[in-house]
Amino acid sequence: MSVVIRLARAGTKKRPVYHVVVADSRFPRDGRFIERLGYFNPLLPKDSELRLKLDMEKVKTWLAKGAQPSDRVMRFLDAAGVKKREPRKNPEKAVPRKERKAAAAEAAKS
Repeated sequence: MSVVIRLARAGTKKRPVYHVVVADSRFPRDGRFIERLGYFNPLLPKDSELRLKLDMEKVKTWLAKGAQPSDRVMRFLDAAGVKKREPRKNPEKAVPRKERKAAAAEAAKS
């Protein structure tokens, strides 16, 4: 059984609130979960204390048991200093498409 720490959507239409939950990876995003660890409200300002609340003791316990955090939860844990997140390296994605095509054409000419 693969256990993940991920976000489960709650709230109303166009007013999302997410619960940070521990769930079996086979269950649906908003389906059954094992334990709720906190919440995330993306509508609040980034400097607000109420935007993210996590029970760090429970998070550390689940990480010790082998639970894998999702990418978004990993960002939260990295900001809290609990677990280090490796940055993704795809510099080509950052360049606009037209510029990539132009650079590829120049490379082909050379």
